[in-house]
Amino acid sequence: MTTLLSRNRDYRLLWGGQVISETGFSTSMIAFPLLVLAVTGSAAQSGLVLGAVAIAQLAAGLPAGALVDRWNRKKIMLACEAVQGLAAAALVAALWWGVANVAMMIAVAAVMGLCRALFEPAEEASLPRLVTVDQVPSAVAMNAARSSAGQLSGTALGGFLFALGRMVPFVFDVIAHVLAFAALLFVRLPPKPVEHRTATPHLGREIVAGLRWVWRQPHVRITAVCAICLNLFFSAYYLVIIVLADSRGVPAGEIGVMAAMLGGGGILGALAAPYLHRKLSPYVLIISVFWALTVLTPLAVFVHNGYLMGLLFAAMAFLPPAANTTISTYQLLLTPDAMRGRLGGVMGVTGGLAAAAGPALGGWLVDAVPGGTAVLVCAGAIAVVTLLATFNPTLRRFPRRVDETTADLPEEPEMLDTKGKSNG
Repeated sequence: MTTLLSRNRDYRLLWGGQVISETGFSTSMIAFPLLVLAVTGSAAQSGLVLGAVAIAQLAAGLPAGALVDRWNRKKIMLACEAVQGLAAAALVAALWWGVANVAMMIAVAAVMGLCRALFEPAEEASLPRLVTVDQVPSAVAMNAARSSAGQLSGTALGGFLFALGRMVPFVFDVIAHVLAFAALLFVRLPPKPVEHRTATPHLGREIVAGLRWVWRQPHVRITAVCAICLNLFFSAYYLVIIVLADSRGVPAGEIGVMAAMLGGGGILGALAAPYLHRKLSPYVLIISVFWALTVLTPLAVFVHNGYLMGLLFAAMAFLPPAANTTISTYQLLLTPDAMRGRLGGVMGVTGGLAAAAGPALGGWLVDAVPGGTAVLVCAGAIAVVTLLATFNPTLRRFPRRVDETTADLPEEPEMLDTKGKSNG
């Protein structure tokens, strides 16, 4: 009988530490624009500081994935926690001495983005070595729930702590990273297989090998395209809904609750994901997400209450974690250990680019057409993608399980161990 994930000491330590770390990070992300506004009064500069996190994370994504496959993954995660804690501490010190400025805030935000670009693929690549194969779906789902919970709690906490003092949210962030670092110290992560390289490592070639790997796996490729399309159009839709709610006179408090209910639906969906992963085929799960969004997104045209829109958001957010669990589990177990960091880097960058472009598309739609029409445009785009996905033959043949040893291996011999395959 498979050991319950809750009894996996090392996973519990990693998961618990990252709940705290992600809460601290989300606290800082809410406090940053408030701090910039308090110091400079400029909304544009607030956006510049927040944008530095996303830009740094996207710019470093592909190289970070390749470096994760080179270096010791536990040391990468420890270093990322330590550096984020030091960066937040430097900002606290600057605020204490009254010398904090926008340039420093941008630098701190960029450091945080770089650390996340390294940490996320390192943790994801380590997962199949930290838990059993049967536990991977539950671990993927619990990580999704953790991220949503950390974002929700950090968002709520950030504003409250900032009201106590400008530096208080960042002090909390420092403490959060220290605690996460301490938890990581006690995680027993099995070492990667020993690699015998026949050539000097070349970062550019390793990045290209990762991109080639993703492109040559048809199920990985099609699910990546699906994720890009949904992230793009739903991110646009989300902004359109916020603007539409404001134009209809929905109070700011209701809009906040509405956004929180989206996260709440994601948490509930993540908790249900292991059960749905076991009971439904991958094709049914993936297509259900598309059809649920296709049916639910146009209903916003008729909803004028923030709480009802929040319920609609929660319903939209319920199924994606289960589909993501199925997709991520397949990708992780298909990919050789020596390539998993690059897989995470490629997926992170493609998803991040779509999520970044979505709000820009939503903003353009709001300016170009009335709010209700903008909602229907986004919903129509999602419907078109849904039809294409429904009849896609690759998705229809999406396997329920994968044997790691049957995966195609990277071409570069220097990226393999002595057996030519992953032992993870």
